[in-house]
Amino acid sequence: MKKLRLILGDQLNHQHSWYQEKEGNTLYVMMEMGQELTYTIHHVQKVIAFFLAMRAFAEHLEKQGHQVLYLKLDDERNQQSLTDNLSWIIEEHKIEKFEYQMPDEYRLDKQLQGYCGAIEADFEVFDTEHFMTSRTDLADFFKGKKQLLMESFYRNMRKKYKVLMDEGEPVGGKWNYDHDNRNKMPEDTYVPEPKSFQRDVTDLVELLEERGVKTIGNVDSKDFLWPVTREEGLKLFDFFLNDCMPFFGKYQDAMTTKGWSLFHSRISFLLNSKILSPEEIIRKSEEYGRNNEDVPLSAIEGFIRQILGWREYMRGIYWKYMPDYAKENFFNHKRKLPDWFWTGETKMKCLSHTIGQSLDYAYAHHIQRLMVTGNFALLAGIDPDEVDQWYLGIYIDAIEWVEITNTRGMSQFADGGIVATKPYVSSANYMHKMSHYCGSCHYKYKEKLGEKACPFNSLYWDFLDRNREKLEKNHRMGMIYRVWDKNSTEKKNQIIEQAAKYLNKMEEI
Repeated sequence: MKKLRLILGDQLNHQHSWYQEKEGNTLYVMMEMGQELTYTIHHVQKVIAFFLAMRAFAEHLEKQGHQVLYLKLDDERNQQSLTDNLSWIIEEHKIEKFEYQMPDEYRLDKQLQGYCGAIEADFEVFDTEHFMTSRTDLADFFKGKKQLLMESFYRNMRKKYKVLMDEGEPVGGKWNYDHDNRNKMPEDTYVPEPKSFQRDVTDLVELLEERGVKTIGNVDSKDFLWPVTREEGLKLFDFFLNDCMPFFGKYQDAMTTKGWSLFHSRISFLLNSKILSPEEIIRKSEEYGRNNEDVPLSAIEGFIRQILGWREYMRGIYWKYMPDYAKENFFNHKRKLPDWFWTGETKMKCLSHTIGQSLDYAYAHHIQRLMVTGNFALLAGIDPDEVDQWYLGIYIDAIEWVEITNTRGMSQFADGGIVATKPYVSSANYMHKMSHYCGSCHYKYKEKLGEKACPFNSLYWDFLDRNREKLEKNHRMGMIYRVWDKNSTEKKNQIIEQAAKYLNKMEEI
């Protein structure tokens, strides 16, 4: 029986059982498609990274003796649609059975389900053999419970996989060292030069230009720095363990202009494309901690929590609530993103640096995303549809299952509290506490009123005031409202008026 096996661009799992045996009657198909370049405007480095990784994976399979049909973007046979391409390939190669791995994005899942319902060939669906949970594990775990606390899910995962466990108890006596992961980085801290992988991508840059593919961001076509193969990915992770992990836990929330990578691993693209597996990363991290007792447990646990806890949790949320999750808008926010989200040209140093870095590297770490760009978007009342599209496009690791849950849930509280127990909003005080931005900013972080007052201050209190009915009863917000109520009516009105000035002239901030 002649089989066609489809491999999507984020299914580059070298260890998948599909590849353990070479079958002469099996054709593996991979495609660079216009449909994947137009559902949002992607960062140019994101597109290039996926194309490079896909091409490298196809070459790897061919070297292993597998038959591979790889459609490049400019292949004259390429219909630029997943299902249109599948149709002619199945007919031309007289395919009798179509096999694919479950997509991680809802839209692709539905597209393939619909296609399989209309074709004559037999079909079979396989697991990607990547995640440590199934699509429904989270829903099953929280069945009958009102709150879906990530911490509960994370502890269960620790027990299930025996990660950082000692005879049934957490190593070190605590489950979570998040309190130790919130330090501001001293300005004289040594930050290692990020490990990069030099590659000339002029041909791909020209390909995208010739095909009229609209992208955002910048790229050095002579020096593309991201790893796109398994070998490179493992080298990057080794660099993280040896050069960054000792300081990662302490400074993982810190923000500075000293560097763009700091002590972060930068393996999220490699994980989300399945070049690296979460379990191997977790086991290597755990082993590194055992063999290097001078490395703080807070660093090892904090890193593992992001993968074993947060990443698996967010995927479970996605499959439990989609497609309705993509429409959630708890605060009914309708404003558009200001144009400077696409240029970084704002007088607010924290935002200009974070956005500029994102445009230059297709990367920002989790606190820059949550407490700088996300914080501003939420306080300013930006439509979560707009925020979604920006995050989905600009970051190299952004695939909808992980992006939308972090954006709608964690960042924008658009889901009304499914993911987060309160909105993650702050005034300029947090920015000053955790970053080096405020000292060189046009605005004054201490001031609430006046031309030089940091917009975060008035926008913060205005957000709380206008959403009081929805937030006041939240047990984590009560104290904040009591602080607000200590202000006189006159002072409250002044702050709200200050916020209105910024919101009415957002492009000029």
